[in-house]
Order: sequence, then structure tokens, then C-alpha cells
Amino acid sequence: MKNILNKFLLLLIGLPLMVSCVDDLDTAPEGSILTEAQKAEVAELLPERLSADLNGMYAIMGAQFPVLPSNERHDDYGYPSITLALDHNGPDMVSPDAGFNWFGTPGRFQDRNYTFASPYIRWAFFYNQIKLANDLLSAIPEDTESQELLYYKGQALAVRAFDYFHLVQMYQFTYLGNEDKPAVPIITHDMEEEPIENPRATVREVYELIMNDLNAAIPLLEGFQRPNKNAVNQQVAYGIRARVNLVMGNWQQAASDAATARAGFPFLSLSEAAQPGFNSVSAPNWMWGVIINPINIPSNYVNWPSKLSSFVDNSYTANVGQYKSINNLLWSKIPDSDVRKGWWVDANLESPILENLRWPGFPDDPIGPLSISEVKMPFLPYTNIKFAANNNVIGNTDNASDWVLMRSEEMLLIEAEALAMGGDVPAGAALLEDFIRNYRNPEYTVTASGAQDFRMEIWKQRRVELWGEGFSFFDLMRLNQNLVRFNDRIQTNYPEVMRFNMAAGDPWLLLRIPLREINSNRGISEGDNNSGGSQPTIGAGAGLSDPITD
Repeated sequence: MKNILNKFLLLLIGLPLMVSCVDDLDTAPEGSILTEAQKAEVAELLPERLSADLNGMYAIMGAQFPVLPSNERHDDYGYPSITLALDHNGPDMVSPDAGFNWFGTPGRFQDRNYTFASPYIRWAFFYNQIKLANDLLSAIPEDTESQELLYYKGQALAVRAFDYFHLVQMYQFTYLGNEDKPAVPIITHDMEEEPIENPRATVREVYELIMNDLNAAIPLLEGFQRPNKNAVNQQVAYGIRARVNLVMGNWQQAASDAATARAGFPFLSLSEAAQPGFNSVSAPNWMWGVIINPINIPSNYVNWPSKLSSFVDNSYTANVGQYKSINNLLWSKIPDSDVRKGWWVDANLESPILENLRWPGFPDDPIGPLSISEVKMPFLPYTNIKFAANNNVIGNTDNASDWVLMRSEEMLLIEAEALAMGGDVPAGAALLEDFIRNYRNPEYTVTASGAQDFRMEIWKQRRVELWGEGFSFFDLMRLNQNLVRFNDRIQTNYPEVMRFNMAAGDPWLLLRIPLREINSNRGISEGDNNSGGSQPTIGAGAGLSDPITD
């Protein structure tokens, strides 16, 4: 055993802290093979050595080119790139139909082509992280009594549930009413090897795996004190389960999990909400986030600030005008008394948030219309200024801001919706009204009377509060609502090629399983893929309604 241990120690020397290789525990430096029993023995003796694998599982969340490293696509930078693609599939995120728009494909719904890279990135990212979680789980003995290993196991199970939860929502309609429809293949650590024939599991089977993982993870994480907010602790696992219970219609459990998850996390205050932010895990309301280190993003353009923040230099936003804006149909429904209306500039490129802010070197020029050659183009109407530059330094060029994965406000909105849908509308309304009045709009009053009306009010609040954070498309799907980008009320700011509506249940809403998976998995043929519908054309779906923006 001592010889094996020495080999393992030598193997670990020089491994990058934030990189996980699937073969790390398989081959000793001399080329000899460690058996499964030997690996388990090593892992039991040195649980801290598995921390490199654990860190690798988290590091992929914010890595550049985690899916297609040879292609170096600028929409391949971990989980934040997934959220932007999903939000471009929704009704509320607008981007120009012009050069350098890496998210024009999902904006036009061309990403239902199963040979395209954009949807493949979404598929492969989550399965790559599932593989990392499975590798970690397979290295932990089933009967271990090591507290460190049990904490590792709990984190890996929670992350795997997080991944499958995203996949099942992209490749099939929402849980209720679709339980027996095909979803995605399941791969777990206790399979002897990844099956050559692995057909799509049903929605029910995927959700059973998700819930089993979370139900196992939560007690395993009891007492775990995480080193930083990029790790999953017990409260984050409760938060993930709250999301899942909300989709499944388990109202009481969703409300309880959300309340437990957010306990001790304050909300962003009214004054804090009146300035750009959403860029650092140090924010007290952040429960879970991706920590971005400048050393991990050698390209200043391949990251989320370059695509989403309107205050950064060396970016696709300020440098070339690829700003991300809110659909003005939604913006026009935000009361002027709501501080969040200032998260976007108006048609005149003004916002109360910008009044005391200036671009470095231009102390007398308002930021909105400011034009600086090769540095900043003028904002577009309704450009977002919600997301600050790194360290809140306007014109910052390192673009190493953290990314929010979960925050207390989302949990509050889940709790309020679940309370109302579970039969207690007054309790849900009181919770929501107290939050909005004290933290967003002092003049706010809940007017919805029934559960469904209140649920639509929650949807409106989620669309405003969580804009740009990756919830828009999934909310549309779970609520079975039409995707509405334009109507007859006012002229939308969507560019013409993205100006269309889609009916709830349209088969084109579902992503297609990538051709690469079909070619490598004998359990899935082209005939087993999602089908039906067609790419929407300009002006399609005129007359479809949206209870929030009509």
C-alpha cells in the first residue's frame, strides 16, 4: 500500500489546482494501473487529494472554451454563456442583428438545428460536468466514514442534479403533463461503463434521479462549511431542490425549501439596487456564484462581462455596440417608482443610475450617448446597466467579474409563488408585497386576487428581477406561456429578424439532440430526436398574447 500511496502522491504533484482530468486516478506515472480497490483505498486515506477533482467540477462553470477548445468560439465560456443563450431564446433579451453577435443564433431560434455549435455547447457543457461529478462519486467508497469524502459526495450529487435539471428543461416540455415523454440519456457513476446504447430516459425518470440526488445530498452536507461561495453547501442544495419542486408542482415542499435556503441571506437594499452591480460573490445576497479569476480568462472577449456588461472596455458591448437590452414591452410595464426601471436606459439613453457616473477621462459627458473611438459606442435604447464592470470600475478591461448562480431574491419569489399555488394566496401576497415595498418599489401593492393571477404577478417580478440571469426561457416553458416579442400596443425594439412570437407548446421550442450525440450513442437515432415545428419567420405569431406585456 505504501508503494501505491507514493505513486499517487507523485501523480498529484504538479497538477493544476483548478483542472480535473478523468484519468488522474487511473494511471500511475510509470504507466502501471491502479485497481478500483486501490483507488478507493487511496481516496479513503487521502480525501483531501480529491479536492483537485472537486475544484475541477466547479472550475468548468467559469472556464473559457470548456466545450470546444480547438474552435475557440466566443460563446463558449462556461455556465454564463449558457444563460445568455437561454435568455436569447426568451421574450425579454434584445441584441442587435449585426456583426459580432455570438447569440444571434438563439435569438433567431436557429439553434434548433442539430448540427450547429451553439446548441451543442449547451448539451456538452452539462454532460461534461456530469462526467466530472460522476468521476468524483466513483472514487468515493460507498461505505466511507470520512467526513471530507461525504461532503465531496454531497456536492457532486447536488451539482449533478443541477446539470440534469437544466438538460431536462431544454429537451422536453415541463414536468407536469409530460412525465412519460422522452427527455435525455442518464449517465451515473454506478454504471459499470458508459453504455454504447443509452436511449433517452423519460421526464419522470430524469426528475426521479434529480430528486434522489438532492435528497441524498442535503443530509450529507449537514455542517459543511464551504471555503467560498463557488461551492455547494446545504442551503444551496435546498435552493436547487426548491427550483425542482416548483417545476414539479410540489408547492409545500418548494416553499419550505426556498425559505430554508435563503435563511440568513439579506436582500439587495433599495440603495444598492440603485447602482450597477451583480458582479461579485462578496454581495451578501448571493448564495452561490461562479468565482472568476483573471488568470483563467486569458481572452478579454470570451467572458460574460464582454457580452453583457455595458461598462467594460475590451468587449463586444462597448467596443462594437453589441449591447444587451430589455424588450421595451416589458420595460414599459415597470412603474417609474420601481428602482429596477433604472437597470435599463430609456429611449433617450438616460437612467437615474447614470446621473452621477462618468466614463474615465470624460467627466462632463453623460455615459449613455458617449462615443469614444475604438473604446465605447453609444448605448442603444433600453440598454441594460444592471451589470457592473469588475470591481465596479467603469472602463475596466480585465472582465473578470463573478457570475451569480443563486441569490436570496429568487428564493423569496419561489416561496411566494409556491405559497399561493399551494392555497395560501394571502401569505404569498404578503411576502411579495413586503419585499417589493422595502427593497424595490415603496409604492407597490399586490392587486392579484386568485392564485393564477398572483402567479402571473410573480412571473412579471421574476422577469424584471432576474433579467439576464438565465431564468427567462425556463419560466416561459414551466408556465406554458406564449413567447411574445411584439404586439400592437407599442413598437418593440427587437430587430426585425428576431421579431416574432411563438405559441406555447410549439415543438420548435425544444432543443434538438446534437448530431455528435446521435453518431456516438446507438440508443438514439435521428428518428428519436425532437421534431416538428419550424424556425419562426419575421412577424410570425402576430396576435399571440402575453398577460404581462399586453
